[in-house]
Amino acid sequence: MKKKILAVLMSAVMVASLAACGSSSKESGNGTSTQTNAEDANDKKEDTTEKKSDFKLGIVTDTGGVNDGSFNQSAWEGAQKAAKELGIEASYLESSTDADYIPNIENFVDEDYDLIICIGYQLADALREEATANPDKHFAIVDDSSCSDLDNVACLMFEQSQASYLVGYVAGLTTQTDTVGFVLGMKTDTMNEFGYGYLAGAIDANSKVKVLQTNANSFSDTAAGKTAANNMIASKADVIFHAAGGTGLGVIDACQEAKIWAIGVDSDQSSIAPKTILTSAMKRVDTAVYDAAKLGSEGTFQKGIVTFSLKDAGVDIAPTTDNLNEDVLNKVNEVKEKIISGEVTVPKTKADFEAKYGDVYELD
Repeated sequence: MKKKILAVLMSAVMVASLAACGSSSKESGNGTSTQTNAEDANDKKEDTTEKKSDFKLGIVTDTGGVNDGSFNQSAWEGAQKAAKELGIEASYLESSTDADYIPNIENFVDEDYDLIICIGYQLADALREEATANPDKHFAIVDDSSCSDLDNVACLMFEQSQASYLVGYVAGLTTQTDTVGFVLGMKTDTMNEFGYGYLAGAIDANSKVKVLQTNANSFSDTAAGKTAANNMIASKADVIFHAAGGTGLGVIDACQEAKIWAIGVDSDQSSIAPKTILTSAMKRVDTAVYDAAKLGSEGTFQKGIVTFSLKDAGVDIAPTTDNLNEDVLNKVNEVKEKIISGEVTVPKTKADFEAKYGDVYELD
């Protein structure tokens, strides 16, 4: 089978960290504060909605931070919704480095939180250690199933390849140069699902499409994201999708400056750059966090793997469609129904992808 893809391997330029870790910043209103490292663990952000329940929900972010405009932010929005609608207490602790994961989890354990949700697979080892040490506490983790053997852990998983397929389909129909890009935050089996889904959607929409790709090796390096996108733009890419958390903000910035389309991830990122964001591959982390909090507060904690898909609106493209051509939107809605019905199966793995498309797309 003839190659349908041109994979361009690039190396991102890594630059110095944008800010030093180790200080906390205060927010006005309601006497709340934002904690920025483990040393300030008692200085955490809380939702101050009037409580109707004694149930306490704690969110531990990965290093992307709660204001990443993506993954962690969506989780906190779900927690805030739970606080408002369920009358529970919700708080978060940010992790500046991976060394903060265990101290942050332990802080919530020490303060007798009822459910502690870790945001991202990078917290899996820390979660396992703390969940094993505290079998009477309930925990959850987003995007990791390695702790599903523990009786006190819920693994919140997503069919992110389905959402990525849809935005890939959009990219394939929208590109004027037949060249699109993909910036990955980190190479893992879970993250690679974004890439395989995006590729499949782009190819099915446009057999002439070329896909440029870079693994930025970070979810918090905006400079690396911008460099990766600029390199793709120089190679004629006119639509670039990122699955890179805070690193993706650099991708969006580069696309905005070059006046080409960017595709967001996890949440509807249109507000970041309304004239630049074509659409977003939504992974409803907010819904997963809210559902876990609701079950927990009702005393019906669900352990094991819980998966969210297109069928239950756990993933989708963003509801903001201002920049989508009506014909493109109609075609995407048609293929969405085919995925839900099972007529179209989206590849999630290397084997799945090769079985249908031949030569594999390698994510370096």
